[in-house]
Amino acid sequence: MQEKKYTPLSEISGGNAEKPSKLRIAIQKSGRLYDDSVKLLNECGIELRNVKDRLKTESDTFPMEVFFLRDDDIPQYVEDGVADIGIVGENVLFEKNKKAEIVEKLGFGKCRLSLAIPRSETYQGVQSLDGKRIATSYPFLVNEFLKKNNISGEVHEISGSVEIAPGIGLADVVVDLVSSGSTLFMNGLKEVETILQSQSVLIKNNKLNKEQEILLDKLLFRIKAVKKAKRNKYVLMNAPNEKLSEIIALLPGMRSPTVLPLAEGGWSSVHSVLSEDEFWEKIEQLKAAGAEGILVVPIEKMVM
Repeated sequence: MQEKKYTPLSEISGGNAEKPSKLRIAIQKSGRLYDDSVKLLNECGIELRNVKDRLKTESDTFPMEVFFLRDDDIPQYVEDGVADIGIVGENVLFEKNKKAEIVEKLGFGKCRLSLAIPRSETYQGVQSLDGKRIATSYPFLVNEFLKKNNISGEVHEISGSVEIAPGIGLADVVVDLVSSGSTLFMNGLKEVETILQSQSVLIKNNKLNKEQEILLDKLLFRIKAVKKAKRNKYVLMNAPNEKLSEIIALLPGMRSPTVLPLAEGGWSSVHSVLSEDEFWEKIEQLKAAGAEGILVVPIEKMVM
């Protein structure tokens, strides 16, 4: 198996050991988290220049320097303090077992680390794994899972294409990262156990100075405003005045709904915010209560 190359610290930091006046963040240089990480920074008002094929860049709109790294390397750079913070999947963070603190779950890149067996077999529970050969790219997490369940297994570390291992006789079962499960299905496998639920997280070095903590708080304020907006919708509707009390009772809003009189007598315009989780149910209730002309508008930022 080819050894993974760890980018020298001097190439990233420029050999400067002093703490900069900017917040240094490490994000994935390519792969499933790259686009969402850059998009999140942009939504937070952090514009990046010359991101294509760059090892690092800076923002003109926020005191931030961005390092583009292999996702497997990000926890190490954050632990070492070369990067102050980083965006990485929980699966990578826990597998690398580095000293970096999770400060915010970001909600994208959701997946799960699952145990899968051939579809022709019947799963008899975790104890049936005893003595089995297990192929995975996550040996640390798998060994921790085996220890927790007092199981003895033979773990084979594979850097890619884990799902083919049972078919070529390398392993009896696999533990792999799963999003939709289609890759496992196409290789004759089925999920039987979830070891870890994962999503992207913002992590930080445990030795940030006061200035860096202030910058991090500002970044977190922006991130939370963006996340909150994505989970809510702004709604406007026309309501007959005799139904206002019933309609308002359905709309808690951020504090309470906004009610404005319409030019047509006997009617009001009601403005509020609905959670994505209860959106359709509330819309049906509002229509049943007499609301008309309901408009739904996405929210870009939501500051509480």
